[in-house]
Amino acid sequence: MIMIEGNLERITFQNEENHYTIARLATGKSNSMITIVGFMAGVSPGQTLRVSGNWETHPRYGQQFKIETFEVSLPETVEGIQKYLESGVIQNIGPLIAKRLVRYFGPKTLEIIEQYPEKLTEVHGIGRAKAQRIVTSWKGHHIVRELMQFLQARGVKGSYSALILKEYGEGALEILKNDPFQLAEDIPGIGFVIADTISQYNGAPKNDPKRVRGCIQHLIGQGENDGHTFLPDTKIIDQCRQTFQIDPETTAISLKELADKGSVVIEDHENAQDGKAVYSKELYQAEQGIANRFKALLSVPMPQLRMNPEQITQEILQKLAIQLSTEQLTVLEQILNHRAAVITGGPGTGKTTLIRSVNAIFERLGKLVVLAAPTGRAAKRLSEVVQRDAKTIHRLLKYNLKEQRFEINQNNPIDADVIIIDEASMVDTLLLFHLIRAVPVTSVLILVGDVFQLPSVGPGNVLKDIIQSNVIPVYYLKTIFRQAQESPIIVNAHMVRDWNQKGEVPDFQTAKTDDELSEFYFIQKSDPLAVVETIKILCSQSIPHRFNYNPIRDIQVLTPMHKGLIGTINLNQELQNILNPGKNGMEIMGVTYKKDDKVMHLKNNYEKEVFNGDIGTISSIDNQTRQVTVVYEGRTVVYEAEEMHELSLAYAISVHKSQGSEYPVVIVPLLTQHYIMLQRNLLYTAMTRGKKLVILIGTRQALSAAVNNDKPKERLSGLTRRLLLN
Repeated sequence: MIMIEGNLERITFQNEENHYTIARLATGKSNSMITIVGFMAGVSPGQTLRVSGNWETHPRYGQQFKIETFEVSLPETVEGIQKYLESGVIQNIGPLIAKRLVRYFGPKTLEIIEQYPEKLTEVHGIGRAKAQRIVTSWKGHHIVRELMQFLQARGVKGSYSALILKEYGEGALEILKNDPFQLAEDIPGIGFVIADTISQYNGAPKNDPKRVRGCIQHLIGQGENDGHTFLPDTKIIDQCRQTFQIDPETTAISLKELADKGSVVIEDHENAQDGKAVYSKELYQAEQGIANRFKALLSVPMPQLRMNPEQITQEILQKLAIQLSTEQLTVLEQILNHRAAVITGGPGTGKTTLIRSVNAIFERLGKLVVLAAPTGRAAKRLSEVVQRDAKTIHRLLKYNLKEQRFEINQNNPIDADVIIIDEASMVDTLLLFHLIRAVPVTSVLILVGDVFQLPSVGPGNVLKDIIQSNVIPVYYLKTIFRQAQESPIIVNAHMVRDWNQKGEVPDFQTAKTDDELSEFYFIQKSDPLAVVETIKILCSQSIPHRFNYNPIRDIQVLTPMHKGLIGTINLNQELQNILNPGKNGMEIMGVTYKKDDKVMHLKNNYEKEVFNGDIGTISSIDNQTRQVTVVYEGRTVVYEAEEMHELSLAYAISVHKSQGSEYPVVIVPLLTQHYIMLQRNLLYTAMTRGKKLVILIGTRQALSAAVNNDKPKERLSGLTRRLLLN
């Protein structure tokens, strides 16, 4: 690494949440200016910095120095101290107070603030209360910097300092020094990695009991991130040995200790690969709770139905102007006699029509019906097709963000006779647990979804597990309606899906004349660069000109990966350059956002009422206030610069992020470089997002691999077993 020392002249940008900083540093005798970028906390103009890192070339801003570690030297001269304090680094010290302090204490000003704060009241304009505020601000400012430097010196990314401070406050550094493995319990995911790096730097033994317990909980958390609700104890023991050099006997002892303490639950399980299943307490209770609640629901008899098939048919025809098929009518009749049921089927099989019909009949019977879906997009679409209010599950259960709990629960249940949940394949184990325990046992719960789509992002595979158990009545819609049969998108999706589990490569019929346009195309390209160029041409020229679609609003690129030439990161940059090439913008965390950019919100934000996966357009950018305004379907939301980590460009998004949405045009790159992601349910999900036009670009080898791979990474779950046991 290269080391550079200089005077910090100006901070161009700093993210208050993770302290990512872009600044100008004056170096050498000539004070030549360089741009430095990286994670730095507690730095201000006037300070002398010693930074270590390497030079890199930014495609737009040229050469800049990327910081790995930094050290701060406080200014020693009167001029430097005054400039430092005038910068606003210490709250409650403005330019006037800074001048008075330096005039009174001279070069000892910073020493007085640090060691003799009681003397501050000797300066005109500083009383006891203000002096205390200055001291508090001074301590807070230096705690952040000291914590970041402590982490960097031990090989830990300084960007984690904000996360640690948020958890522990002023006591963070003491915890890291005295008991770093406290992080493994308090900060899921990255906490163990930070703690282990620090403890190994300090020379702690590999088999330290705190390290072993932290390692076990870390591995269980990783398993949950991969979609598992449990991990086999044999796998945990083996991973502890291979990855963290912990001997098996020590791991086994620590597993028992965690189980005795109630932190994990260990049970015999036929799905645990010749071992025992190790659950986190939360997921064990969730699986058990789901099974018990379904048992309770199914045990309560339904009242006698007061409508015969002829009356049902007449009611639907009169209220919805729909003639139900024999299959739909049979399903509807039977659903009305069960406390819980599942409706599943592919595109064009009438799931939405059945939801509308179920809603209409229950309302005709005087029942209060509520509709919900896992995401804001799915809820909005459900509301549009049923033509009545639909909520997200979180909103239905009144999620309290401040207290991180659901206000609607088993003690304060949902006020409804019938609860219909659409896009149920997206519901994970924990969310279903919170939902089902809020369902009164005298109500009806109907789950609707396509089991062939990708499973939930969170742990579990609940829709598939429920269907496999055969405990809850399941109704399959297999007939493709005549109108849907005319859509190549739907026909090809069913070829890929195939109820017989074989799957077929889609049928690509080219248009017979230049005037005849199809809805489904495959473009043969094997080189990733050629795929990128083809996508750019399709989005900017071919599709808008030939099909008359808006290139930004109507076209959505869906890709299996984030990295690589045809991953979301690169495709967003390439498509932004060609679809929105304006120069004015705001750079945040290495991404330039511009007016008219297509963006996606990345996590649920109940305060702003925008949710994970919502797509909008940037309507304005104010570089002076560092604010970005985004319009989501007519509703305006303002983001401060430090909130921009909740946004990403959305010209290209992952297939997972597209779940629950539909787009007029979908473009999907498929290459063998994405082999690990070439799965039938991923291809099927991507294809069924397109309403009017779907274009696949890549190789037939990659397409065949995706169609033939019907065994995506297995999710370890015990829900089916629990439903059968109950």
